[in-house]
Amino acid sequence: MRITVIGRGHSGTRAMSHTLSASGVFMGAPLNESGDLLPPGAMYEACRVMARHVKHLGGLHWDFSALHTMPIDPAFTRLIEEYLASVLGSDAEHTGWKIPETTLVLPWIVRLFPDIHYIYWMRDPRDSILGAHLTDDLADFGVPYEHTDDLRRRRAISWKYQYDIMQATPSPTRRLDVRFEEFVCDQPATLARLEAFLGLPLARIPVKPDAVGRWRTAAGQYDFDFFPRETLWDENR
Repeated sequence: MRITVIGRGHSGTRAMSHTLSASGVFMGAPLNESGDLLPPGAMYEACRVMARHVKHLGGLHWDFSALHTMPIDPAFTRLIEEYLASVLGSDAEHTGWKIPETTLVLPWIVRLFPDIHYIYWMRDPRDSILGAHLTDDLADFGVPYEHTDDLRRRRAISWKYQYDIMQATPSPTRRLDVRFEEFVCDQPATLARLEAFLGLPLARIPVKPDAVGRWRTAAGQYDFDFFPRETLWDENR
């Protein structure tokens, strides 16, 4: 079985990567402290290759439709195979990988690997954009957008783009949607869902309850009107 975790940087995906590693899933080598497979250079370049075919419609709108039917650029396939060499070459029973930039190339990843298990990871965007991440400026990965000097808004636009590309990508056959907040607030129940999906027992890892709702005490702007209401975490749900 092969697994990948899909989610923007600072969405808490490291918790899932650490859980899988602790449960005997080979997540590639080497890994950094966030559970990302290294080195990332080939993945970053693959992002730029695919981004050439994303059409910016202006504002916060992009057209991803060509990505679903056009031939996948052979350079992209080569770069992904280079990045995933330790995973694809492993003889471990269960393998996987996690790096947030996989989200930027999700349409072609799903086409290359239609039968693997996808964990779609979501965190309240108001928390997700509080910290800096490499994907804050989409232009660094070749993605067209209307640049802004407002750092927090730039992060929010990056979040919106990655949410949109996840929504626009035809759903893989094996997909489970998981919220970071549910993992933190009720790890046993969330692990039970994941175990049923993956078909293997999962280890329990330490979590920090104060990781939920950090935006409530954050300085600066953390809320934007283009954040879909369904993505915001309501602790009373």
